[in-house]
Amino acid sequence: MPERLGGKRRLAVLALSRGGCDLGQRLADALAGDFFPCKGRLATVMAEVWTEYREIVCIMATGIVVRTIAPLLRDKYRDPAVVVCDEVGRFAVSLLSGHLGGANDLAHRVATATGGQAVLTTASDVLGRTALDLWCRDWGLTPASKDALTRAMGKLVDRGSLTLWSRYPLPELPTDLTPVTERTTANLVIDSRTDVCESGALLHPKALVVGIGCNRGTAASAIAQAVEATCQQHRLATQAIAQLASIDLKQDEIGLLEYAQVRGFDIVFFSKEHLNRVEGITASETVLRATGAKGVAEPAALLGAGGGSTLLVPKIKWPDVTTAVAEIADPLQGWLDG
Repeated sequence: MPERLGGKRRLAVLALSRGGCDLGQRLADALAGDFFPCKGRLATVMAEVWTEYREIVCIMATGIVVRTIAPLLRDKYRDPAVVVCDEVGRFAVSLLSGHLGGANDLAHRVATATGGQAVLTTASDVLGRTALDLWCRDWGLTPASKDALTRAMGKLVDRGSLTLWSRYPLPELPTDLTPVTERTTANLVIDSRTDVCESGALLHPKALVVGIGCNRGTAASAIAQAVEATCQQHRLATQAIAQLASIDLKQDEIGLLEYAQVRGFDIVFFSKEHLNRVEGITASETVLRATGAKGVAEPAALLGAGGGSTLLVPKIKWPDVTTAVAEIADPLQGWLDG
């Protein structure tokens, strides 16, 4: 059974010539991939594997590969990794999606298997700069604007360093990223707020936990509207939501579970006993009578955010939904631990 990651098979190896097919089969065996002989049908096979595989190795001329994949290209966030290799395995060229797609790593794996040399042309690798897109991925940072992050990556390559401001404690930084105390002048800003970052790229960490209480039978769309409105009202990025939290009575609430699944949010549930131990929240007699807990949204958000967290947005009542938002004290460390 081919290995699947994120719903896709991992590796496809494509080849044209007899020698290329011999190497292709060996590579597929060595790297636990699937081999496709493509003579006379390269475009058809490429279109099929493009959406089914995360990584593609092409044993053929680079020009043929470029012309074949041109109609299939979308962007570096969705295109698979593509590596081109000659039929004797002398060079493995990282052609497409070098960083986020993993083509640079794939080129090294192919070169190791063939005894050849990996060829990388991404500027950060050639110059020894931090690959910002990979750095952001590794620390759970989502760019508010992909174009702004691309511009920042270009500045890093050209200048050799960037300044960075963070609302949260920082991990040990690469030597070419320098922390500063002024948000307005930083090239990179790590913040859960949506305030404009005119000087550079705004990066959203997984720093927010949204506590949710809702009436029985509330639709997922109503919960989505409430969460979106809460974030918009308080200038918070939905990309910064780390998880949702509620009372364990809602573990079978279809609308809540559907909303979490569609948005890809984890959701944690707490008993009334745990919720009632949280101090400093807004108590509700109505909620107490219905659930046995003096509150749901606020204490659930704080418990979900963990020790040292802050109640950033006290409970807000929407039609059939109550929301509250807590902020994780050290979301980058939390991401690393997770």
